Amino acid sequence: MELSGEILGIIYQNELNSYTIAEMYIDELEKVETIVGYLPFIAEGDNIKVIGKFVEHKEYGEQFKVETFEKVMPETLEALERYLGNGTIKGVGPATAKKIVEKFGENTIDIIKYDPLELKKVKGISKERALEISESFVESWEVWQIVGFLERFNVGIENSKKIFDKLGVTAIQQIEENPYILVDLVRGVDFKQIDKTALDLGIDKSSSKRITSGIKYALIQTTYNGHACSILQNLEEYVSNLLNIGIDDIENSLINLKAKGEIVIEEREDGIEWVYLESFYNTEVAICNRLMKLDNSKNSKKIKGIEEETKKIEEFNVIELSEKQKEAIKAVNEHNVTIITGGPGTGKTTIIKSIIEIYQKRNNKVVLAAPTGRAAKRMTETTGIEASTLHRLLEIGKISEDGLYKKAGDYQGAPIDADIVIVDEMSMVDMFLMNYLLQSIYQGTKLILVGDSDQLASVGPGSVLKDIIESQKITTIHLDKIFRQAAKSKIIVNAHRINEGNGFVPKEELAEDSKEDFFFINEVNPEKIRQQVISLCTGRLRNYGNYDFFENIQVLTPTKKGSLGTKELNKSLQEVLNPYSENKKEKASQGVIYRVGDRIMQVKNNYDIYWEKHLTNETGTGVFNGEFGTIIDIDEKEKNVEIKFDDEKIAWYQFSDLEQIEHSYSITIHKAQRKRI
Repeated sequence: MELSGEILGIIYQNELNSYTIAEMYIDELEKVETIVGYLPFIAEGDNIKVIGKFVEHKEYGEQFKVETFEKVMPETLEALERYLGNGTIKGVGPATAKKIVEKFGENTIDIIKYDPLELKKVKGISKERALEISESFVESWEVWQIVGFLERFNVGIENSKKIFDKLGVTAIQQIEENPYILVDLVRGVDFKQIDKTALDLGIDKSSSKRITSGIKYALIQTTYNGHACSILQNLEEYVSNLLNIGIDDIENSLINLKAKGEIVIEEREDGIEWVYLESFYNTEVAICNRLMKLDNSKNSKKIKGIEEETKKIEEFNVIELSEKQKEAIKAVNEHNVTIITGGPGTGKTTIIKSIIEIYQKRNNKVVLAAPTGRAAKRMTETTGIEASTLHRLLEIGKISEDGLYKKAGDYQGAPIDADIVIVDEMSMVDMFLMNYLLQSIYQGTKLILVGDSDQLASVGPGSVLKDIIESQKITTIHLDKIFRQAAKSKIIVNAHRINEGNGFVPKEELAEDSKEDFFFINEVNPEKIRQQVISLCTGRLRNYGNYDFFENIQVLTPTKKGSLGTKELNKSLQEVLNPYSENKKEKASQGVIYRVGDRIMQVKNNYDIYWEKHLTNETGTGVFNGEFGTIIDIDEKEKNVEIKFDDEKIAWYQFSDLEQIEHSYSITIHKAQRKRI
């Protein structure tokens, strides 16, 4: 639907991406409507055409969701007066705008643009001010055109303001001269589309601008796979295939990038050369320096007689700590930075609880954190102390991705008021989050990093926990003893055996009272595997416990694609676990059918979505990547899907926002990091 009208007021506008909520008088409807969407360069008094559709917000009612927009010149003198006086034209306020329009009427725009000295006829406007008004008007009017210009490069309007802020009024000219600068300015751009458009504009295939951009793009792609850098030879081969050029041209561009300080090439002891984007290299160096500085600072929280304190904890809690657990507590006391690592069932949680008790008895403030909401919730449950996500603790929840990955040195995390900081599930922490954490810790604070380095690395770049352990620069306690209770679990026993390079544990080595919680089915035929999965999810596992799929079972697979990827498995499992029924509401979106009763997962951070918790009467905003829930209603009239998440919050998704969720009958192993199963 296309509508035209005047912006009467701005209710909200995000400074980072220009997401805007505004009141607009709609000419066609002759009434005021709320519009929402990415609207850079829009101000009160502007006249625009918008393309989008009406949606129903659960809390705020009907809104018009803008997909694209176009700024147009006011059609009436009253509207023109409001536009000139809205504050965007330098040197013109409401009073001056009124005088100008009264003097020049329908010729006002032509006078301002093409004959600005005529403005001197208005009382109070000098020659200098007249030229300033004209220049400001032209700049304000022309700048929004970047929105339409960027569409040919497949760059969304939400990035337009960011690009303009960086390049200024000559943005279009600069992009026409070198379209590849968009790769530097916007994370996640479509390089092939930019490259095609650039070649169509006449950029030479062997242009240094093109090759330089290809190198940077390749290094950025590497970070999406969790890496902070690339082997030089691999990088050259990738760029050669991407741009269809020779290695010699690439080597020349690498030399130039290195000379400009945009990349770092590091030769290691084995003679292999590694290439970093400069910000990634600097972040790694910063982590190293900050860790060592923190560890070497004065140990002001050291407790005398730690062995005696440990004994008191054992007696009070009626537990017997292993020698390794006691060693871990002693190491925390002796050092400012300590790593405690070990597989499942090795007693990490018991150590954390003991450390908390010992230091809280001396009125030390202990702060607990984890990289995800799920991990923080479990930490709270096992320790009895409120744990926070690192993003919330450091107050970096709303930093844009560009802020996280390109400006690591610019942002100072919120200082942490604590004597002891304990971070669990450290294997999930990427290099940038680690850097922010270290920026926020005062010298003299004890930092305890807990995790299992054998788990999958973080989704973001860097294997922080694994690399710090392998450096042998920070005191690390490796827990390798499986406690008796945990040893009854075949899952835990086999996890350790596999990490050690051994096969599954033989039956004769299992304890007599072992849990029947692990089975290995040897099958290679994809269709038979699919049938096995369906059989296990639809009742077969009830022979071993009261396992209900929606409460107790999660299917994991390594990939999204293929007959055994998440997409196909989700279809198959939905058919048998939540089949079509005339009594069940459903909604098709992007080739997927969502149905009441479906298990879903949030797949991107949404900091602004409203939610309610009916049991506690809490309300708030924000649903984050990796959270799981169930569809409880689909409302065709209000055009939304109601979802109840596992932590009891209920949120309403407009049909146009369903790209934020996916079915979660089956999820990838990487996504499983975000859910404690």
